[in-house]
Amino acid sequence: MPLWWKRNERERRIIAAGEALSLGYGGISKISLAFRLSRKAIAKGIQEIYEGNSMSGPTRRSGAGRKSITVKDPKLLALLERLIEPKTLGNPESPLRWTCKSIRALAAQLTGKKHPVSHEKVAQLLRGQNYSLQSNRKTEGGADHPDRDAQFRHINAQVKRALAKGMPVVSVGTKKKKLLGNNDNVGKQWLPAKKPIKVNGHDFPNPEISRAYPYGIYDLARNTGFVNVGTDLDTGAFAVASIRGWWCREGRSLYPQAQLLLITADGGGSNGSRLLLWELELQRFADETGLSISVCHFPPGTSKWNKVEHRLFSFISSNWRGGPLRDSETIVNLISRTTTAKGLQVTCRLDRRKYPTGRKVTDEEIKQVTLKRNTFQGDWNYTLHPSKLLS
Repeated sequence: MPLWWKRNERERRIIAAGEALSLGYGGISKISLAFRLSRKAIAKGIQEIYEGNSMSGPTRRSGAGRKSITVKDPKLLALLERLIEPKTLGNPESPLRWTCKSIRALAAQLTGKKHPVSHEKVAQLLRGQNYSLQSNRKTEGGADHPDRDAQFRHINAQVKRALAKGMPVVSVGTKKKKLLGNNDNVGKQWLPAKKPIKVNGHDFPNPEISRAYPYGIYDLARNTGFVNVGTDLDTGAFAVASIRGWWCREGRSLYPQAQLLLITADGGGSNGSRLLLWELELQRFADETGLSISVCHFPPGTSKWNKVEHRLFSFISSNWRGGPLRDSETIVNLISRTTTAKGLQVTCRLDRRKYPTGRKVTDEEIKQVTLKRNTFQGDWNYTLHPSKLLS
């Protein structure tokens, strides 16, 4: 006979009800204390005995039991997403997301908005949405800036506003350059047992070794990626040429009525906030297309939180892991075949044009740049209008 605590709810209450009936008057109170069951449960067991119900059958009737908190409060999950979305972070090498807000702080905010919930339930809901909670110490990417968090909120507001108007919003950036050849590539892939791919024992940097510079453009509204794989150097001219390639091949037809293009970019590299060549090439792009180009840079040390990293590059890294990237064509083919369960589609092209370094922007060229800086952190947030609109 199974032990008492291994019985299910139905069996426990019917057994307790039988004992209570055998004791007569006051039996329910005595059995309630001895069996540690509520009087209501024992009374229900007595009713089931009188109705002729046995201990077999379903433990509860259909639809019984405590309802999920998201069923009782259908707005809770959406509100939780809104609270953490401006602070949502991501690792460029992992599709997971995390938040630097503590679950207790989130629970307190939700309760304050008349959606009472415990911090344990917040943690459960976050895990269900593919979040992992980590401390600020583990996610800090660099030196703090006084307006670091405010810039995240500003970017979030600008992106939401542009998407609501149907304007194109893209996240851009360069993935770490890759050495081409029969070199080791991090990761594993399925191969016949004891038949690994043999690669070079060393891959020391050498000017004669070809390199690939994948520059990605991720369309936030459509969950699509465009990658321009350069074979020369990662410069400001290359960055804007990549964006121009996306616009000519995809963006122009997808957004025929667009008057503004919003770009979220890292604070450094070929699309750095202080790079004059980047600004000059964007001005030329604006003049060519008639688009106003609005740019929002992420604060220093936070580039891995740009959407292009964890919504595009992380999946590309997963797709080409474990195999040597022997030539540019291999990279292009692997990137083009990158997909996800949520429908990510990626277009890739090879760019063999030259983008020399050391390009000096002259004073005359600087005068051509009609850059208007935002009142909040103008070095990070600015807009370039086509010259003909200002003439």
